[in-house]
Amino acid sequence: MKRKSIFKIVLVLVLLISILVILANYRIRSSSKEFIFNDVKQVPTCRTALLLGTSKYLKSGIINYYFKNRIIATDELYKAGKIKHIIISGDNSKDNYNEPLDMKNELILLGIPDSVIYLDYAGFRTFDSVIRANKIFGQDTIISVSQAFHNERTVFIARHYGIIAFGYNAKDVNAYMGFKTNFREKFARFKVFVDFMIDQQPKFLGQKIKIGS
Repeated sequence: MKRKSIFKIVLVLVLLISILVILANYRIRSSSKEFIFNDVKQVPTCRTALLLGTSKYLKSGIINYYFKNRIIATDELYKAGKIKHIIISGDNSKDNYNEPLDMKNELILLGIPDSVIYLDYAGFRTFDSVIRANKIFGQDTIISVSQAFHNERTVFIARHYGIIAFGYNAKDVNAYMGFKTNFREKFARFKVFVDFMIDQQPKFLGQKIKIGS
């Protein structure tokens, strides 16, 4: 095959993927925006929040403001009486790395009782966190707590599977610090539709956990 032909094929594939990524991003944003809130007063009252995990510190050793701002947003929801329970779902696949426990400790420092916090150590992906909140923790209604771009995807996934979901937006980070995350998000949204097509399942399910009494 001639070099020109190979180049044309690659170009067509790149253009096609780019169009699909753009369409995926538009669909997720437009479908979820009415369920996403910036003002805690406007958030519907819900039994359980799903706090999506992230690392406490960046590789440089400084505090991760995605982490800090999600903690603040969860505290606001709880103290406004919008939620009674909190599922913290994140990664705990490596030694000395425990997103759910780090978040739990920060919430307890803010005065949120240990008894209302539930840890999901198998939230390796947002997809897993959402499905496990329903299948393992038995929640059919949730408030997702993360930054706006993340909440849009979370709510879209949840509602696709019949889970009533809302999002409360934590404060975002500045454009420079969030560039890589926002760039990856574009392709993560495309991956959502791939997951739907192949009937993707969480990496782990396991024994069910009861929330509350």
